[in-house]
Amino acid sequence: MAEGIEPMPLSDVTCRNARPGPKLRKLSDGGGLQLWVRPTGGRLWRLAYRFGGKQKLLALGSYPIVSLADARQARDDVKRLLAAGLDPGKERGKAGGGNSFRAIAEEYLSKLKQEERTDSTIGKIGWLLSFAYPTIGDRPIRSIDAPAVLRVLREVEARGRYESARRLRSVIGRVFRHAIATARAETDPTVALRDALIRPKVTSRPAITEPKAVGALLRAIDGFTGQPETGAALKLMALLFPRPGELRAAEWAEFDFEKAVWTIPAGRMKMRRIHRVPLSNQAITILEQLREISGSGTLVFPSIRTTERPISDGTLNAALRRLGYAKDEMTAHGFRATASSLLNESGKWHPDAIERQLAHIESNDVRRAYARAEYWDERVEMMQWWADYLDDLRRNPANRDS
Repeated sequence: MAEGIEPMPLSDVTCRNARPGPKLRKLSDGGGLQLWVRPTGGRLWRLAYRFGGKQKLLALGSYPIVSLADARQARDDVKRLLAAGLDPGKERGKAGGGNSFRAIAEEYLSKLKQEERTDSTIGKIGWLLSFAYPTIGDRPIRSIDAPAVLRVLREVEARGRYESARRLRSVIGRVFRHAIATARAETDPTVALRDALIRPKVTSRPAITEPKAVGALLRAIDGFTGQPETGAALKLMALLFPRPGELRAAEWAEFDFEKAVWTIPAGRMKMRRIHRVPLSNQAITILEQLREISGSGTLVFPSIRTTERPISDGTLNAALRRLGYAKDEMTAHGFRATASSLLNESGKWHPDAIERQLAHIESNDVRRAYARAEYWDERVEMMQWWADYLDDLRRNPANRDS
């Protein structure tokens, strides 16, 4: 037999310090809400209620994944349903069939797949949503208000993940807007939370931008003794400065050696636009050497485990660590800042040509509409100059103007 219900109202301290005993303990918060402490140590929320003359019980999840505040919110939701003459258990079943936050979020992810968003983008959104599911995932979306969403976001903030919390607010808002568009919600509670979150301190990705240090980095890369494909990838990051994911997943079919151009498909670009990269003589030489290693397959940089997948996210950064560069000194993404800084400092190239080569999109809609020039000829010249300049830094890092 279970022990009797203890009448003391609960607090976070009480829930956190609740210890298991030889039998099931039931700690009551009032209004039918109970925290069951199992002999095995599990702490489960249960909500008892009566409907149609029958005693019923709802499972609300486990503590601390479902906080005391969330459990009390669920109790209040049940009271509202009972006052409307509805059975909370049956309504919850309906919600799970298509009106719960989780169900609508999964629909939204499916929509992104149909729109052919990248696997990376969908994966990141799914990862963010996983923070919300334990607290609001199974609740009817119409019952979720701004305070409920804020509790989810505060839990993420409590871990020091301020940027993740801000992104999660945005993602939850997209799910609500999808629900509004499909007539399952009327408002988006995240709008009221726009200024409620901690603003993260903006920090730039580590990058080397001093010419002498760039020359030392290039010499270190030349001496890399790991997988030849990884060494070649680092060299191409320096020469072409794409986003690391754009290079890692490169396929041989994207390279036109005769025209000296690498065409990256829109599906792999952050801005969802095809991007062309002029290939310098030095880049073509590296690619031709690589073709002898991986040219028989589809990928330029296949994983050592399987030729069906490219090298992993961490491969290039791990190689930099192996060369002695700490994560606060240089990253694979940092090659973009290196190129941007030194190309702009040279004064030889139009800033817009540099921005186009970095595949940056003008944030001002009006300016973007009138700045559609690709600066292709200048970019071809610039990329060859950049490759020659890096060669000069490698040989003579004190010379900045060759």
